[in-house]
Order: sequence, then C-alpha cells, then structure tokens
Amino acid sequence: MKKVHYSIVVSGKVQGVWFRKYTKNKADALGIKGFVKNERNGSVYIAAEGYTAVLQEFINWLHTGSPLSKVSNVSFDVDATLKGYSEFSIRRDV
Repeated sequence: MKKVHYSIVVSGKVQGVWFRKYTKNKADALGIKGFVKNERNGSVYIAAEGYTAVLQEFINWLHTGSPLSKVSNVSFDVDATLKGYSEFSIRRDV
C-alpha cells in the first residue's frame, strides 16, 4: 500500500464547535499526519497523509465531525506527492 496526501475542505458549522480538536484526536487515533486549520470563509482546511483506506475512514468520520458541528459538505483532492508531516497538528493561523 502507498501513502497519499489529501487536501480536504469541510464546510458547515465547523468553527467554534471543537471541530479541530476532535479532528486531531481522530487523526491521531488513525495514524494520520498533517494539520487542520480554520479558514476565513468559515470552513476548515485539512492536509492529511496516510494510506488510502485509512484516509477514506477519516473522510467518512469528517461528515459527522465533533458533537456540536453541523457538516454540510466535505470535499477533497488526492495528491501522490507527500509533504512528509511528522505529526498531526492544529494550526491557529487564519
């Protein structure tokens, strides 16, 4: 199996509802590397690297997200070029 890079955008009520924290916890549990950050337009951006099957499980989870979130859309692009993240982090820069 080969690792891939996903660029993910999650829309809906995903800011101010602990979405990034729950996303980090799920990524850590699945062994996914990368980061999550809030965007100015109210969405959340996620860079995620791992095996395709694991990333698909992560995408499925993102449709639900944190208990207080209301996810309306999850979109992603797949890139074979890895960035080489060593952990999954929460970025606070918007």
